[in-house]
Amino acid sequence: MFAAKAGAAHVVGIDMSNIIDQAQKIIEANGFKDKITLVKGKLEESELPIQQFDVIISEWMGYFLLYESMLDTVLLARDKYLKPGGLIFPDNASMYMAAIEDQDYKEEKINFWDNVYGFDYSCIKDIALREPLVDTVDLKSVVTDPCMIKHIDLLTAKKEDLTFEAPFSLTATRNDYVHAFLAWFDISFECTHKKVRFSTGPHAQYTHWKQTVFYTPNTITISHGESIRGRLTCAPNTRNNRDLDISITYSTPSDSDITMQYKM
Repeated sequence: MFAAKAGAAHVVGIDMSNIIDQAQKIIEANGFKDKITLVKGKLEESELPIQQFDVIISEWMGYFLLYESMLDTVLLARDKYLKPGGLIFPDNASMYMAAIEDQDYKEEKINFWDNVYGFDYSCIKDIALREPLVDTVDLKSVVTDPCMIKHIDLLTAKKEDLTFEAPFSLTATRNDYVHAFLAWFDISFECTHKKVRFSTGPHAQYTHWKQTVFYTPNTITISHGESIRGRLTCAPNTRNNRDLDISITYSTPSDSDITMQYKM
């Protein structure tokens, strides 16, 4: 309705959930019945009433940007329906990493399994480590500079780009301990008259995407100016492409390569 109110000749919306039935009632109640057409179904299986569009708008982002993300569907829509020179909103995304101190939470949620009411449940600990935590992290817990690990330009990105490997180097800003890696993303609208950006990082206002925490098996001791170096790989799960398989390999001044496999 915002697009129609702003002057779009026609707007087509698509969604496969039942909420679209309520959206249709809202459109009619606000007098946009002739300006907005809704299609119920999956984009991949639907034929739209208009074959070329000037603008594609989608809130496709998921946790860790790509978890349960609809980006591959947006790229399909771009290739099939966007006019040459057309726009996508938002059009740029960047992913970042840093290291954090998080002893209290790790003790509560991970090391807890070492002694559960006097019993050894440590076999569960490895499972708990491999499942990233989606939560908000206080900025004061961040102990390194951030490092960008991925940039996506939606006007040029390909589906294959969603599988990637990225090096990282995280330099400590103080003497501290590291219990986990932290990931977040920034989103921007670069093609607008006035550029608009927002971040889901720990330095920014809270969003429902929060941040993603990857706990390390051992506590890392780091001094100001030292770096943790490594690489992160990310790929859609072969059985469910909305899920992610993530691998983080890292080394510190005192430890050689350590590799952790995570599943979202």
